[in-house]
Amino acid sequence: MEQSAVLHRHLGVQFPLLTLSESNYLNLNDGRKILDASGGAAVGCIGWGNKRAIEAVSKQLGQSSYCATIFYSTRVQEELCHELIDSTKGHMARAYIVNSGSEAMEAAIKLARQYFLEISPPQPARTHFISRRQSYHGITLGALAVSGHEYRRANFEPLLMTKTSRVSPCFEFRGKTPSETDVDYVGRLARELDEEFQRVGPETVCAFIAEPVVGAALGCVPAVAGYFKAVKAVCERYGALLILDEVMCGMGRTGSLHAWEQEGVVPDVQTIGKALGGGYQAVAGVLANHRVVRAIEQGTSVFVHGHTYQGSPSGCAAALEVQRIVREEGLVRNVREMGTLLGRRLNEALGSHPNVGNIRGRGLFWGIEFVADKETKEPFPVQDHVAMSLAELGLTERYCIGVYPGGGSADGVRGDHIIISPAYNVGVAEIETISRPGYLFSPSPTRSMAVGLNNGRAAADEEARAEVDVLNSRLEKTAQLTKKIQACLSRLDATGKSVRDVAGPLNGETKKLQVLGSNIEAVLAAIDRLRQPVDSKNDEEQIIRMGPDKAGLSSYLASIKRLTKALNEMKASNIRSTQQTVTDLQRLVKSGNTQLEASFDKLLRTETPRSIEPLHYVTKSKQFPILSQDKIARLGLMNSHISVVHQQNTGAGSSAQESPVARIYAEVRSQYLSASLVNLAAASANTAKKKNPDAIYRAGTNGVGTYAQAMEGLFLAEYENICSIFTREDWGQVFQATCQPALVELGRTLRELNNHIKAHMPTDCYLAYEIVEIVSSLSNNLESRTGELKSSLAASLRPVRETAKSSLAELLEETKRKVGGLQTLPPDGAPIPVVSETIQRLQSMVDFLRPISSIMVSLGDGGWKSAAASRGGAGDAIPSLASFDIGADGREIFAHYCTDTIDVLMVALDARARVLLQKKSPIGVFLANSVTIIERMIQNSDLAALLDSRLQVLEQWRKKGTTLYTETCKDISVHLFDVIHTSRGGGGGRPASGQGAVDSASILKSLSSKDKENIKSKFQAFNTSFDDMVARHKQYSMEREVRQMFAKDMQNMIEPLYNRFWDRYHEIDKGKGKYVKYDKSAIAAVFLTLY
Repeated sequence: MEQSAVLHRHLGVQFPLLTLSESNYLNLNDGRKILDASGGAAVGCIGWGNKRAIEAVSKQLGQSSYCATIFYSTRVQEELCHELIDSTKGHMARAYIVNSGSEAMEAAIKLARQYFLEISPPQPARTHFISRRQSYHGITLGALAVSGHEYRRANFEPLLMTKTSRVSPCFEFRGKTPSETDVDYVGRLARELDEEFQRVGPETVCAFIAEPVVGAALGCVPAVAGYFKAVKAVCERYGALLILDEVMCGMGRTGSLHAWEQEGVVPDVQTIGKALGGGYQAVAGVLANHRVVRAIEQGTSVFVHGHTYQGSPSGCAAALEVQRIVREEGLVRNVREMGTLLGRRLNEALGSHPNVGNIRGRGLFWGIEFVADKETKEPFPVQDHVAMSLAELGLTERYCIGVYPGGGSADGVRGDHIIISPAYNVGVAEIETISRPGYLFSPSPTRSMAVGLNNGRAAADEEARAEVDVLNSRLEKTAQLTKKIQACLSRLDATGKSVRDVAGPLNGETKKLQVLGSNIEAVLAAIDRLRQPVDSKNDEEQIIRMGPDKAGLSSYLASIKRLTKALNEMKASNIRSTQQTVTDLQRLVKSGNTQLEASFDKLLRTETPRSIEPLHYVTKSKQFPILSQDKIARLGLMNSHISVVHQQNTGAGSSAQESPVARIYAEVRSQYLSASLVNLAAASANTAKKKNPDAIYRAGTNGVGTYAQAMEGLFLAEYENICSIFTREDWGQVFQATCQPALVELGRTLRELNNHIKAHMPTDCYLAYEIVEIVSSLSNNLESRTGELKSSLAASLRPVRETAKSSLAELLEETKRKVGGLQTLPPDGAPIPVVSETIQRLQSMVDFLRPISSIMVSLGDGGWKSAAASRGGAGDAIPSLASFDIGADGREIFAHYCTDTIDVLMVALDARARVLLQKKSPIGVFLANSVTIIERMIQNSDLAALLDSRLQVLEQWRKKGTTLYTETCKDISVHLFDVIHTSRGGGGGRPASGQGAVDSASILKSLSSKDKENIKSKFQAFNTSFDDMVARHKQYSMEREVRQMFAKDMQNMIEPLYNRFWDRYHEIDKGKGKYVKYDKSAIAAVFLTLY
């Protein structure tokens, strides 16, 4: 293989190449597929290969790949920082985005220092930082200076800043004495910190730095309850800041988005990383509270720090999408649930191991510390590299599981631990695999570490602490010893040849005697075995008669196994004299198995309530109950035995559902699930019924959401029971059978709701959209956690989904029908309710944009116009969670649907108005009113963001309405056209427009009597038409905007013509007003009354 050009962490190792990261697995170039049980270094939180995250980064790179933050910001950075600040419930004020945890800690240190320079009065003496021993805050020099990781500090100690000191960690396993209570221990540590403040001078301390749950340095060590409140009090007493490092333990890793939420304190400064971007880009950050930000804002307002790639657009896009996924998919809740299971399973599997000293953690962040002596807690020698050896062994082909090793947990140098920190979306099956790693079961890790190491790292951990010289010395001694052994073997070989010549004949006879003796012993043993069942039958029969409850389950199962073994041996002997015994044994075995099944049934029914009240668990966010561990253990033992017997009797190909205990389990537990959910099913149907049939459905007012939440919680709890009782190959079938009756009831409920929706399509189609999203999310959540039920839920959802798809076309047709069915329209052009009702429907649809988006993407742009949309498609498929992302495609298609709806409405209104109103003016008013109402409702709602660039469709209809209305103005304008041509005397003729003042008297003198009479007629005709137009304008019912628009258009068309005509001919009645009713100021005043 070509030599690597990479300056790897260890230059003596040929690292395998990572070729594909998918879900929770890593594929290597040598064919291994590693279950990533640590998420790398606790980085992976949504699994690998998430399409939403990848597409978000790709899209951002297409928009802007880099931002020079000294000049600009980006929308994605602003949105990410708002997301982060909002997640702290208002406790933190601003966020600073960088590229790694070390960068984040460097920024936090500088921010803390600058805070004391910005406050009034400044406190420049505060330059000292206190942290804790066995801590790790980053590898850069500033971050390393405040770290307590002795090995990583060693080489660079002379370079590190000296104004730092460290106190004891809060490490219950090694720090708390047997006689101390938690309160005593916390008090002692708080006093130690207080004394350190006093030692260095409290006025010099800038900040105290700590990890809420210590990661790499100690291996997932949470603090004792009350510790952080106590140290926060010390900091506040002396005016120092509290910096909490949540790079490894934050962003949901320990069961809350921010680890400090579980400690009852809020830091002044917080660092985040790793799970912030989940490994999709290099990104980390610093959060500062209001006090710190206010000091900078009121001081210089400049944070004197920066990086070329800070606020990287692609990093922000990855982090924003990852955090949205974590929030939208409820992954922090899964961290709590799966974390509880992981901790329980690790303690069950390893708690009693002689070399496991302590198992600790929180959420999906667990550490296992190894010891040479469990009682004294003595760690293994450093040179044994136990943690790294176990981690490397886990990567071998035999195990293919990845954990994160660490050292120094005992005293900063000695001590071995591994970290288990899988992705937040990990399921029960993967937890079961992770919590039973075979490579941890060797009684001596120092012996097991030599097995299976194939990459040259057996003698070195991640710190490269191997002592090569010592190994070379041992190899030389081994070579010398080998030479001596070879010489001795040569001499023995020569002597042995002589002995073989003499002993040969004796060996032959001896072998014959040995064979004879063996045969005799075999015959005697066979006779004993045949006699044993007869002798012991009565004893075993007594145990079987007692039953498993009285005899004890272990004794009972052992008895059945002995009887079964004896029965098989006697059948194999095929001796006629034992046939009666064989018959008796068969009877006993059958009776024993039957009683065992009855005991399984009885125990399960005793432990299963008739039902529970799901609302108690949903509303209080409590975990749904599971069977107790001792009962699960008993049920599991019984199932193991009965399943083996069932397979022996029916053959290996039989399914789990045919197993007696599987049938019993499905029967008993399915009744419990159905009974627990039946009231919520009924409530979902009942809440669809409305007192007002015309009321539009509002999001969240139906009980189906709570119904789905309860179903998910109950099903997941049931799956956990099944995984604990049955074998892996049976999980899916038993789970399906157990949930089936509840799913049948769900299907019935959804069909009932679907019938209601179809009967009230215009008002309740939104319920269909909501159900599509709720049930699809339920299906995706259950599939990600169990791998089951997707097809069953798809079948249940299909009627509602098809109704949702067909509703889009039906609503357009309903709009046409409703308008076409109108028998009258307001003669004054007033708007009608169908206009606002149609836009209200679109406004309501915005509240359901996520499911509508997925439906529209599946139909395609304009798909609602086809016949297929009315009938609905044939597919059952549940959309993936990714399809509910309201991406550009979904928004564009929905916007197109909105404009189609508006166009359909306006076309229908126009056609009906032409039939019912007939006259152009009221039609124009009617159309313009409708356009104005539509536009106003769009601008005052969430539709504005979607349709702002698409409102040209309204502009076309507005122009049409204006054209129709202003036809009257054209008719009036005819009276003002000057068609009189004079060419008398001096070539004066008719003055052209715009030639200054006009002498009306002079013009009239030059006209004939006929022309003067014509002018008088024009003035009179204008007066009549104009007055009629003004009266009708005031009678029409117009929206304010329409009235102003039409008034302006009328004034612009008529007033200039009238003023010109008046200028020329107003002297026709010499001011008497007989023909010229309005002068220029009078007609202007009339126009003002039209607005």
